[in-house]
Amino acid sequence: MSTVTKYVIEGRIEVDGPVDKNDVVGAVFGQTEGIFSSELDLRELQKTGRIGRIEINVNTQGNRAVGRIVVPTNLDKYTTSLLAAMIESIDRVGPYQARVTIEKIEDTRLEKRKRIVERAKEILAAWERQKVPEDDLILRELEEALVKTKVVEYGPEKLPAGPELESSDEIIIVEGRADVINLLRYGYKNTVAVEGVKIPRSIAGLTRRKKRVIAFLDGDRGGDLILQELLQNCKIDAVARAPYGKEVEQLTAKEVHEALEHAVPPEEALKAREYAEKKSLPVDLKSFAKDVEGSLTAVLLNSEGQEVARMPVSELAMKLAGEKSVKYVVFDGVVTQRLVDAAASLGGEVYLVGVRVGELQNRPPNVYVLTMNEL
Repeated sequence: MSTVTKYVIEGRIEVDGPVDKNDVVGAVFGQTEGIFSSELDLRELQKTGRIGRIEINVNTQGNRAVGRIVVPTNLDKYTTSLLAAMIESIDRVGPYQARVTIEKIEDTRLEKRKRIVERAKEILAAWERQKVPEDDLILRELEEALVKTKVVEYGPEKLPAGPELESSDEIIIVEGRADVINLLRYGYKNTVAVEGVKIPRSIAGLTRRKKRVIAFLDGDRGGDLILQELLQNCKIDAVARAPYGKEVEQLTAKEVHEALEHAVPPEEALKAREYAEKKSLPVDLKSFAKDVEGSLTAVLLNSEGQEVARMPVSELAMKLAGEKSVKYVVFDGVVTQRLVDAAASLGGEVYLVGVRVGELQNRPPNVYVLTMNEL
């Protein structure tokens, strides 16, 4: 979800140990969670568009690390100040002590006004020298403006949608506003965007009132996650995907047509996704699952499927972040958001295999979640 930035929080972090960017990311999200109400949870703020992408840069210098944390926000100045203080309260990254200092909070609107005034001067100076644009350029600009005005809002969540969403028997569910605009450009007016992994209730109800529902998703890991959530919460009749590595908002008219023409039933789409996730699993992973089942223990494996460590499940979340060589985690317990975040901090691909999966608000693209029954 896009964020209109009012302020930018800029801070410096120093860590008494050799940590990397993912370690700091885990600390920022983990140590600020639950300090105040859920309305000030960083993940919730990002999902609702009240803060933007948190930028973190870290450089290791010997046995210590120094970096910067940048947080764009469209909150009011009081809440922004509180958020800055929360980030400054971080005192550990992994096993090492850390210090965060907020150096400044920039009001981007002041800077934007300065840039606008300077740009206005440039435009005014160039105006006199320009010829009148050609007719075709004017028409293209007009077409682009008209397409954007056709986007409507659907449901209490005010989701971006095409103007014929309600009246069409067939609808197309996409990921974001830019996807809706791109499909409108090619004449598809029966679209609606979910705007995130969490599926709005109004979308679930809408799908049950339509004869045919197509999920048209990006060709990446994010599209996989949204597909899983859609199939759990909605009636989906067919699934179309953008080519691998592409987003729906980038597709040409031909690519959109071909993707929708080759939409497949949900069962077939799931099989393709499961194959993609399981194709690199070690052959003997099932034996590790049988070994830990009922024991409340966890086994950590490297990319070769060799055991790296074994520990009680109660210690897994705390110790996982320090095991950089781990690719597979098989344990007798529930896959929680805390474990997913710890796995994400390792940086590379990590497969979490548990007895069952709890409620996950965020699934990083490098973390794959399976149950023992799915092996």
